Amino acid sequence: MGEFGYFEHDADIGIAGFGKTIEEAFVSAAQALFSIQSDLSEIRPTRKVSVAFSEEDIEYALVTWLNRLVFEAQSEKLAFSVFSLKRQGNLWEGEAEGEPWNDAMTRGVEVKGATLTGLSVKKDGEKWEARCIVDV
Repeated sequence: MGEFGYFEHDADIGIAGFGKTIEEAFVSAAQALFSIQSDLSEIRPTRKVSVAFSEEDIEYALVTWLNRLVFEAQSEKLAFSVFSLKRQGNLWEGEAEGEPWNDAMTRGVEVKGATLTGLSVKKDGEKWEARCIVDV
């Protein structure tokens, strides 16, 4: 599992994903987001959805990635635990795996989506950091 964390925010929750590549940081940010709602280690990857989008700006790409995952989870009534992402220029292609949602999976609060607040995607030395505030 990737390296991720949280940071303080008055009303919502700040998430941060870290990785050796920008894709790894985005995957870790997705893990952070979905860990707010459920224990990822208890979700079986029995269903897979694909997410593809075009975005030039890497910060907007983070918000798009996370919001597309939230949309897929909510519309398909799935809990996700495994994520992958590839980037070729402006094209981002990813997958999320999980299982149908049930109330026993709830451990925290529902995430409504990623916001532009606190949005930052940057490389610091050898590590990428992708962060934003998520609306809960």
